[in-house]
Amino acid sequence: MIKKILYILSIWLLLMFPANAGSTGSEDLSKSGSSTKECFEGVSRAMFKLNHGLDKVIFEPIAKGYRALPAPIRKGTGNAVDNLRSLLTISNNILQGDLGRAGNTAARFGINTTAGILGVFDPATKMGFEDQGKEDFGQTLGAWGTESGCYFVLPILGPTTARDAIGLIGNTFLDPVYQITHNTEIKGGIGNSNYSEHNYYYYRGTGAVDFRAKNIESWDSLENNSIDLYASLKSLYLQNRKQKIANSTSTTETQDDSDWEEIDTN
Repeated sequence: MIKKILYILSIWLLLMFPANAGSTGSEDLSKSGSSTKECFEGVSRAMFKLNHGLDKVIFEPIAKGYRALPAPIRKGTGNAVDNLRSLLTISNNILQGDLGRAGNTAARFGINTTAGILGVFDPATKMGFEDQGKEDFGQTLGAWGTESGCYFVLPILGPTTARDAIGLIGNTFLDPVYQITHNTEIKGGIGNSNYSEHNYYYYRGTGAVDFRAKNIESWDSLENNSIDLYASLKSLYLQNRKQKIANSTSTTETQDDSDWEEIDTN
């Protein structure tokens, strides 16, 4: 059922997607996020209000409860989730032709999965294999020269663009964790009965809670200091995505707090 929905969504997005695969290079970081067209702004603002309400009622309280856990537990949990997430990064490193980063990420995964006890610890960094950032299929499309297309907000998943929405669909096929937990042939094999779909959603949900917990103060600051929170988040999201596609380390214009974790909806 989920795959059928993904197929329908992908066809719809491709039909509405103003892609320009013939453009060259990554998007200019100096361009303002306001230059990106809006798709259904009224609907997007309604979705933003819905997501904001759900955050206040559900996600923020859960994140605050998570923050009450001892710091070593939170650190280990975040490390383990990031370690699994690196498998998607390896796939996209390869698709982007960046074999150096792919090798570094693969080495980090191997070291942290074994010596780091399933990624709970990060000995790879101490051994010189530093984290070079996450990659997803939306970034790969951007690296290939595809323009962002119009901006809109999805329920629960939050801000995105036409390109990044297609990237979300691509991630489900590229992510080894998704394939292991959803592939019936793999689950039906001997010794793999513990892999099931809910494990994947536990992993993604834990990552979302960890991200929200790390950014409680930064989000509160943005919320309290923004005249139009919707426009501020849109600008932050678009600039952050341009940064990541260009593998830039510069600070986005709307980021005043260096404690912000990278925005990641994939």
